[in-house]
Amino acid sequence: MVALTLAWQAGSVQAMGLLEAYEAALMNDPTFRSAIHENEAGQQSIALGRSGLLPTLSISHLQSWSRGSQSTGNAPTSSLNFDSQVTTLTLRQPLFNMEAVAGYDQGYARANSSEAKLISQSHQLIVRLVEAYANTLLAQDRLNLAKAEHNALEELKHVNENMLRRGEGTQTDLIETKSRHALSQARMIEAQDELEVARLALEAIIGKQAAQLDSLAGDFKVQPIYPADFESWREIAMERNAELVSQRHLVTSNQLEVKKSRAGHAPRVDLVASLNRQNSASFLFPNRDAEFGTVGVEVNLPLYAGGRVVATTNQAQANKARAEADLDALSDRVLVELRRQYQLLQSSIRRIESLDLAVDSALLLVQATEKSIKGGIRINLDLLNAQSQLFSAQIDLAEARYNYLLAYLRLRLAAGTLVLEDIEKIATYFVAKN
Repeated sequence: MVALTLAWQAGSVQAMGLLEAYEAALMNDPTFRSAIHENEAGQQSIALGRSGLLPTLSISHLQSWSRGSQSTGNAPTSSLNFDSQVTTLTLRQPLFNMEAVAGYDQGYARANSSEAKLISQSHQLIVRLVEAYANTLLAQDRLNLAKAEHNALEELKHVNENMLRRGEGTQTDLIETKSRHALSQARMIEAQDELEVARLALEAIIGKQAAQLDSLAGDFKVQPIYPADFESWREIAMERNAELVSQRHLVTSNQLEVKKSRAGHAPRVDLVASLNRQNSASFLFPNRDAEFGTVGVEVNLPLYAGGRVVATTNQAQANKARAEADLDALSDRVLVELRRQYQLLQSSIRRIESLDLAVDSALLLVQATEKSIKGGIRINLDLLNAQSQLFSAQIDLAEARYNYLLAYLRLRLAAGTLVLEDIEKIATYFVAKN
């Protein structure tokens, strides 16, 4: 019987578990780091919005030098050189400013949208990591099976050659085996290339070398979907999907932008207080010092701004309508993805059950074919087909298991229920190989 294995080759390199890879991805993944900095910038929208309601304090200083002379009739010319200094400290506190109030609320909406987007990116990081991790393992599985198939055909080719020399085999059997042997070598080269590409994709996320990974555990057990009905998943997704939450905050921000633009027609009332200190002179009053303070209310009533307020309001309304349309389109995409992953999870469960039986049956077929060949009932081609069927079933089973894990995560990603405990749960499906 041909010995098959899906395990990594044992070595001195310590295997990288899924949770270790996730910790590395949190630190090194460029997409996630970009999302972190984008959220840091977005959170400043709160302070920017609040600043429009808080007082402003400014100080100004004017210093000038005047040089001249004055002559009157036959009187000697007199000098008119003097210096002037004016220092003013001004405090301005908004009392009534509809634009600033709308900007304050808009700052929170933008910050909330940015935070929801970061949460979405953190969830997507989990899915991207597990997908890259699974793709690398699947590529390794394909390579290992390709090597196992190549070795089995190599051994069978030697058997055919020995039987042909003893006069017990046929030239046809040897040709068939050589043909399959050459094809297996080509598949092995292709599998090696796929593994290198998959490993590079994983290393781009974790920011370090992925020399050896944990493998799928042998006792792979699927879990039933909970909640079982799709309608419950739909309701959860409409409420909690991070992308939808972020887009709703953007819609709110655009609504407040309309309100802020319309406030361009509203009056503004500010409390203004100032302290003024002057050390000045003029042609009439040289060396005159003065200090005084003022407190008052300033009312600014816009009358006409060249159509700017109307134009910005219309622009804001168009942007609001666009954001609402984007929200509708995003809702449709989320529901489509939710339905796809829900059905894929269900079908993966059934597919794994079927492929488990298929692998067992294919293994028994190889064993039975080997015995039948010794008894003269089957021929060499039957064994080649049986081995090929077994290799194919094992790869299909591995792929179905990875698809099940990914569908589990993607379903929760679409529903907005993905949490750290989910990747910890997925990590239990992998074990380190000694």
